Amino acid sequence: MHISLADALKTQANAHRYFTTGFTERTGLNWHQPTPAQAAAGRTMSVVIPARNTAYALPTVLNALGAQQHAADVEVILVDDASTDATFEIARRHPVVTTAVRLAGRRGSAAARNAGARIAQAPTVLFVDADMVLPPHVFADVAVRAAADTVLTGFRHNVTYQASPCGEPLLPKAPPLLGADHRVTWKPPVGKVLPYSGLTLSDAVDGRPLDATNDFQTLGYGRSYYDWDLPRMVVTALLAVPREQLVDVGGFDEEFGALGWGMEDTHLGAALIASGCLVVPLRQAVGFHLDPPDAAAQWQAKLASWPATLARYRHLLTLPAPAGLGRAFATAADKHMTDAEVITR
Repeated sequence: MHISLADALKTQANAHRYFTTGFTERTGLNWHQPTPAQAAAGRTMSVVIPARNTAYALPTVLNALGAQQHAADVEVILVDDASTDATFEIARRHPVVTTAVRLAGRRGSAAARNAGARIAQAPTVLFVDADMVLPPHVFADVAVRAAADTVLTGFRHNVTYQASPCGEPLLPKAPPLLGADHRVTWKPPVGKVLPYSGLTLSDAVDGRPLDATNDFQTLGYGRSYYDWDLPRMVVTALLAVPREQLVDVGGFDEEFGALGWGMEDTHLGAALIASGCLVVPLRQAVGFHLDPPDAAAQWQAKLASWPATLARYRHLLTLPAPAGLGRAFATAADKHMTDAEVITR
């Protein structure tokens, strides 16, 4: 008899200290420090970037990927979800992109990520959003720390859109800040229902989810920190997963894309945790997340769809933990690719 996904989460610890300390003892590298390029020699990694109308940010994002300092064998797969701007043209011409895919019709970010993961060749898939600008050590950070049962999470520092004289978005002169991510520094409202957990706080909270949970370790066994649990710490803006495990749990649930925004990464996190994966943060892996020019309107539309995607997630928690879905994953992803345009270098 299969237990529900929610019950499966209650059986899984996230005590990853043995893994991070073992890494340091084996390599001499601090888990949370930027990694020398040569340390990644002999490693392979696939980078998958879903994109939809991100021409405003994409050249900056791809240039940052081209500036990564690493000795790993890395392929970069960008999947354009039928953009109506120059996204695909930018991707197909940029030298860092090894495979550019344009889906024939809009399928959603979950489908775009699944399509990219389907054609990925490496055992580790690093998902990077098409509006994330990474510092030059991130590829090496991930490549040397990736493991078959580990999900590695990076962080994001949101940047309000401002165009430079040449039309590209302006970036802060200082490096991105870890504390800018809500999983690190969190100021919840008082007297309002928190949308994920349903809690209502009567007093102000100086929230420190990352520190307060000992790098997510105390979130094992289905525990929570106010409005945060372990699956919710899994954010695909910058996330590395073992490809074999991703395929076995069926990849991203594409129904979320039909309903609106959000929760497909939380559900993937829940599925991978239930399958036995640890969720381990990389504090040094922080990128600038570039807001679009119409950020306010986009957020309004995204948040309007939150109740529907959250309801979908709650429903999936009642179903058996996904496993053995590799064939279904391949069939669905191949269907997206049958009429897609593919440019490979």
